[in-house]
Amino acid sequence: MKPTQSSRSNLTILLSSEEQQRRIDRVRSLMRADAAAPDALLITDYANLYYLTGRVFAGMLYLPLDGEPICFVRRPVHLEGPETKSIRKPEDMAKTLAGTMPGRLGLELDLVPYATVKRLSAIFPEASIVSASAIMRAARAVKTDEEIEMIRRSGVSHCEVYSRIPQLYQDGMTDIELQVEIERVSRLEGCLGEFRISGSSMEIYMGNILVGDNADAASPYDFAMGGAGLDPSLPVGADGTLITPGTTVMADMNGDFTGYMTDMTRVFSLGEISPLARQAHECSREIHRQLRKMAVPGTPASSLNEKAVEIVKQHGLEKYFMGHRQQAGFIGHGVGIEINEAPVIAPRSRDILEANNVIALEPKFVIPGTGAVGIENTYRVTPEGLENLTPAPEEIIPLEK
Repeated sequence: MKPTQSSRSNLTILLSSEEQQRRIDRVRSLMRADAAAPDALLITDYANLYYLTGRVFAGMLYLPLDGEPICFVRRPVHLEGPETKSIRKPEDMAKTLAGTMPGRLGLELDLVPYATVKRLSAIFPEASIVSASAIMRAARAVKTDEEIEMIRRSGVSHCEVYSRIPQLYQDGMTDIELQVEIERVSRLEGCLGEFRISGSSMEIYMGNILVGDNADAASPYDFAMGGAGLDPSLPVGADGTLITPGTTVMADMNGDFTGYMTDMTRVFSLGEISPLARQAHECSREIHRQLRKMAVPGTPASSLNEKAVEIVKQHGLEKYFMGHRQQAGFIGHGVGIEINEAPVIAPRSRDILEANNVIALEPKFVIPGTGAVGIENTYRVTPEGLENLTPAPEEIIPLEK
């Protein structure tokens, strides 16, 4: 069992000074590259605060194009450091920033509530409000070596949990009963439980277990696979389906063991499954093999999607690809602090792969009467191709004792 406690410093900034400077330099280089970019950022989103400081706090981080960043902290009240200013309300920032406010102030406009934008506009009337969302998304897409190492560590624990899934299965289990056992093992292995997702178009609890035809249930969320879920308030994933012979169990569970996530899918089966399902699963593995070679820095993300579709058509499996009743419009995405970072691997994506992007590729299929098949791995983009950060066995794994 992993330790359940770790030391907590009173310092606001938990990153080393060198690591924080690397991340700040990355953000500032993107600001300088665009003449219309903001002159300073006011960061409120927890994921972005964690990226720039190494911790989550209630408040805001002010990052000018030049000069030192300032953390304006409301909670927790004990935080301290030369870069920290304690505030009771956002209006308290005005005195510290008086005379230094830039002409263009960047906010995460795709995340900040309208009321907050209006409030900040009133506090700093001399600054025009512009979006900082694209800058932060692009900055976080290219990982530092320290971030890569945290993702790598999550991958090791993630693989360990998946290796134990066959032993967790008991005859007569439903999908939700198996999921609960996987969740338990994951938490004891050190999973933080938080499945951090940006935006409001996706929500899920600890991951997705899909059994049999529940994989064909359409979901309102922008996930590669759906599932009916247990209740209309969260219509995705396990729905109480009994695991029966001839069906597959697709496990796509939480890989957040360090604050940085891995995304991994593996398929298990009870009894013999259809030849079509096995063919589709091997097609998924072939897609991974070919994309691992071609996904080098400078490669358009859309070309990976095109190649995957080409392979699927060669196998005559297009009507099952990325869903059956409802098909997803992408085959991969960036992974990091959140599960849906840049770049996006989709037909109309404008993203270009860069070294140290971390992406999850998930070419999957839904075979009616059998269930979902295909694998998902988290990869690091390198000049030699993709480095697999989730190297667990990829074949369909039997659940029989």
